[in-house]
Amino acid sequence: MADASRKIDAEISAPPEDLPLAARVQRKRRRRSRRWLLLPLLVLLTVGGWYGWKNWYAKAPTDAVVTEAAVRGDLENSVTAAGLLSPIKDVDVGAQVSGQLKSVKVEIGDGVREGDLIAEIDSASIETQIEINEAELANLKAQMIDKTAQVVLREANLTRQRALVAGNSAAQSALDEAVAALATARASVESLEAQIRKQEAQLKDSRISLGYTKIYAPMSGTIVNISAKEGQTLNANQSAPTIVTMADLSTMTVEAEVSEADVGKLRVGMEAYFTLLGQPGKRYNGTLRQIQPTPQTENSVVLYYALFDVPNPEGALMMNMTAQVFFVQSAARDVLTVPVAALSSDDGKGRADVTVVSSDNRRETRSVETGIRNRVRVEIKSGLAEGDAVVVGSGSSKAASSSGRSSNRRGMPPPMF
Repeated sequence: MADASRKIDAEISAPPEDLPLAARVQRKRRRRSRRWLLLPLLVLLTVGGWYGWKNWYAKAPTDAVVTEAAVRGDLENSVTAAGLLSPIKDVDVGAQVSGQLKSVKVEIGDGVREGDLIAEIDSASIETQIEINEAELANLKAQMIDKTAQVVLREANLTRQRALVAGNSAAQSALDEAVAALATARASVESLEAQIRKQEAQLKDSRISLGYTKIYAPMSGTIVNISAKEGQTLNANQSAPTIVTMADLSTMTVEAEVSEADVGKLRVGMEAYFTLLGQPGKRYNGTLRQIQPTPQTENSVVLYYALFDVPNPEGALMMNMTAQVFFVQSAARDVLTVPVAALSSDDGKGRADVTVVSSDNRRETRSVETGIRNRVRVEIKSGLAEGDAVVVGSGSSKAASSSGRSSNRRGMPPPMF
């Protein structure tokens, strides 16, 4: 028996040309039998692959859904607007007298206190005018002494003429002349008194103008602009020329442009904050203090200005910075939220339906209680638990089906059968 087996193996392993005709025929028959044994296995694999593709890949696009987990976080509903930063208070400091700007004591960016000297105008012409006014006043006062003496003389002459007339030693005409002369002398004194008061007023005005040649800070703040240069001639007769501009930068005002569609949602006293382009993660908080009633129209768009103030103790906020402004209508902290797209059959009164996909790919429609919402997410007060996968969309694209399968089956590969 062993010899027969070895003989068969020798025949199989031997080259075909070395085998007898009967052995070669038997070898071909064995090969055909092996091929027939493999055929059912190939058929089974082909049918199984087709079935898996038909029931998973072919149907997935039509039944695919996109899901997202319910998560906890902060949520707010707000009105957004763009705005600019400006100082809460600013003032143009100008010249009240004409003359050459002698010196400017400050530079842009300098902080000054109220009463600090900012600039000085050449005072030579005003000082000369003061000397002229003082001399004129002295001349009038000297004339006053003379006129006063004339009054005294006329009074004595009148007394004497009255005595002479009473004793019939002088005519009545002499008395009348004495009365007229006294009245004239007194009128001259009154005229000089008026001229002296006028001259004193002119002298006072000249001295005030002399004081205006030194320009002092009207408030504490920062120099934000210098409009005039040293040596420039200023003409204050037509309009007050601006020398510097000061601003109080310790508090900044946000001037937000709100569209007419959103301005009705704002209320004075509501919470507001803004972010800056260079500091997107930092919020500056404030309270809405004013909605200006007069709008601005730009390219047929009606915009209202809403103002609120924020402290600026470190000086990080600067003039004309662009701010992304948010006026908070409602807010909630650490609440369960889902995308707004997950809601269906929303009654607008705090109830809605959502479709939840379980871990075994089963779908269930639940009624939930909703809270505040914005354009992206909505608060879920009851009906869902954190981590529940809710349906937020569907579609037939490969991207949607791939997203739906990976979400529903938690990353497991699809079955083939």
